[in-house]
Amino acid sequence: MTSVDMIEITDEVKEDVIRWRRYLHQNPELSFQEEQTAQFVYDTLKSFGNLELSRPTKTSVMARLIGDQPGKVLAIRADMDALPIEEENTFEFVSKNPGVMHACGHDGHTAMLLGTAKILTQMKDRIKGEVRFFFQHGEELFPGGGSEMVAAGVMEGVDFVIGAHLWSPLAKGKVGIKYGAMMASPDTFYITVKGKGGHAALPHQTVDSIAVAAQVVTNLQYIVSRNTDPLEPLVITVGKFVGGTTHNVIPGSVEIQGTVRSFDKKLRESVPALMERVIKGITEAHGATYDFRFDFGYAPVINHEEVTRVLEETVLEAFGEDTLELIPANMGGEDFSAFQQAAPGAFFYVGAGNAEKGITYPHHHARFTIDEDALKIGVKMFVNSTLKFLK
Repeated sequence: MTSVDMIEITDEVKEDVIRWRRYLHQNPELSFQEEQTAQFVYDTLKSFGNLELSRPTKTSVMARLIGDQPGKVLAIRADMDALPIEEENTFEFVSKNPGVMHACGHDGHTAMLLGTAKILTQMKDRIKGEVRFFFQHGEELFPGGGSEMVAAGVMEGVDFVIGAHLWSPLAKGKVGIKYGAMMASPDTFYITVKGKGGHAALPHQTVDSIAVAAQVVTNLQYIVSRNTDPLEPLVITVGKFVGGTTHNVIPGSVEIQGTVRSFDKKLRESVPALMERVIKGITEAHGATYDFRFDFGYAPVINHEEVTRVLEETVLEAFGEDTLELIPANMGGEDFSAFQQAAPGAFFYVGAGNAEKGITYPHHHARFTIDEDALKIGVKMFVNSTLKFLK
């Protein structure tokens, strides 16, 4: 692709983006409840001018910047929702909403896309085609806001779609690029092991649901280690195991919940049957019964090669080789994949960690935060990749 002159991000825009991020951080809203957040985004976009605004769903916003010349259509997506976490940070802009916190960087994503929109609206005469700005609700809660926005028609006519995630494991100053499979499909399972309760001192008179359920948990790992190709990534994790009320009572049932992460479609579809074979065999062997439910979640994030190449070129031209980080895939999930089902797309990471500043806590932690200097890097990536895509 022909290179373009790289646009620098002014300190004025950087200060705006930081101010917006801090406002959003103080006023977090949970998935599908982002009413004030969406209104703030709508009003801020309206102040820029040159944008056609709409509300595809109750708590999402779309802005369209139609250039002065015909061309392709690029969509850029940011998510807006927060998490049900009580914040433990002590800086001056901590969450005002008890039990709700931006612990994943979505406040920064929204602020970066607002900054991008502000810059590009002032460059309407240089835009060939159209830029659509998606401010998405409900990324953290399945079925996800991405699929709702796609169903509402936001991707009609879109040629490319890109998105970014502020990433604390990656140092500030780095931009992470990944070709192909980047993030896994996050599926969920629910198991109830049903035994026969009784006195803990008389286990022979019971069917010990805890002992049986413990074997289920252990043996599920054999699916990964012995039933699937070791070169094909697969994670089966039990995250919830609930049974019993006191020390001397064997409970009648145990509830198990967990997640399955994978990239390959055939492998993903085979897992429920493999799991049920294990669950059925163990429970029957010990005289117990079971209930089993498997819910398929978001599709995996699979980056399109040509779209990813444009992002890599943007990193090199805007920042240089020292900024580029070719990253491995990880087993996290992201409903950006919903947009990739409708058009070629790619997702990238903006490094937001900084050990020297003590910014080392992982995503979804009560003390998570970002190095705000990363926001300027994200805006610069969005603005300059837009010009490259539409040239």
